[in-house]
Amino acid sequence: MKGRSTRPAATRNPPPQPVNNAPPPAPVQRNTGGSVLGNIGSTIAQGMAFGTNSAVAHRAVDAVMGPRTIQHETVVSEAAAAPEPTATTMGGSDACSIKSKAFQDMCLTLISHCWFVVV
Repeated sequence: MKGRSTRPAATRNPPPQPVNNAPPPAPVQRNTGGSVLGNIGSTIAQGMAFGTNSAVAHRAVDAVMGPRTIQHETVVSEAAAAPEPTATTMGGSDACSIKSKAFQDMCLTLISHCWFVVV
């Protein structure tokens, strides 16, 4: 054959053998003692480090996003503005009934604010 170069036949090499270069597994570390006080001290140190890092992170977020502001709003209803005369306002009852009345008023106020969810 003119003009064609002849190539030698391709020889097949055997597949490479797997290489196992993994180190042996690490030995299991057991608690070799130590004092209870040392363990508690370590836990306290970790807690302080976590708290410090958390505070630093909050400051960093505040620097980027601006300071956090919290606004408390108080809504005064007509019932709370003019309480009806009861035994407590007339001076004839004990402290438990005052707290009980305040708790009932608070519950009624919360229920009236959430009524639209139930209906």
